[in-house]
Amino acid sequence: MDILQAIILAIVEGLTEFLPVSSTAHMIFTSTAFETQGDSFVKMFQVSIQFGAILAVLVLYWKKFVNFKNLNFYIKLACAVLPALVLGKLFDDKIEAVLEKPIPIAIVLVIGGIVLLFIDKLFKNPSIETEESVTIRKAVTIGFWQCLAMMPGTSRSAASIIGGMQQGLTRKLAAEFSFFLAVPTMLAVTCYSLFLKDWDFKGQEMHGYEMISSSTNNMLIFILGNIIAFVVAIVAIRFFISLIEKFGFRIWGWYRIVVGVILILLFTI
Repeated sequence: MDILQAIILAIVEGLTEFLPVSSTAHMIFTSTAFETQGDSFVKMFQVSIQFGAILAVLVLYWKKFVNFKNLNFYIKLACAVLPALVLGKLFDDKIEAVLEKPIPIAIVLVIGGIVLLFIDKLFKNPSIETEESVTIRKAVTIGFWQCLAMMPGTSRSAASIIGGMQQGLTRKLAAEFSFFLAVPTMLAVTCYSLFLKDWDFKGQEMHGYEMISSSTNNMLIFILGNIIAFVVAIVAIRFFISLIEKFGFRIWGWYRIVVGVILILLFTI
């Protein structure tokens, strides 16, 4: 992977991580177009640049995350992230196997798009408008909804937002709680890929940080990727919140359907 490809992947990550369109699917299709998808460093890079996106949430909602008097907020996030951590560890190998198959991912994109077309009508009367009103039980339920995103193409953001709306959260709060929940979830996945997971890199088993430090180019790509993902994610989050307040989720549903159908045709013809 060269620097230009890394920049494009980072832009894709920043744009799509918090939108209900599946950042994983978009990066897989992008790296497939680059013919780099099978490379272990590329796979690790796709996960590790989520760190930049995490920082975007922390910067935009820093008052929420540095309010140490509100311990209930941290407890809710810790409880909500547990289902994804446990199930993610159990099914890590199966999930990685699916990442090599673009057609199933494109099909999931379409199915998820159809769901988003009707989501606003399904949950018409939200009753929870503030994070403080979200109970631990509701947070854990949203955490289980988030686990649906283990199937690439589903979208972690879409799954957790739908879970939030199903639990009575407003569209805006469901989106924001999805952002909050992304921080511990993505931080755990990033740390796992960097420090715990064994990658097959040029015939040797290495941890992610070892691949990064193995060359100046890899280190530059990693740093640059996270910076770009951070900047782009800030813009995407602000853009997304304003759009869902005005138009709801139908626009994202149609986007997923169109992109999914195009990709199915490209990979089958």
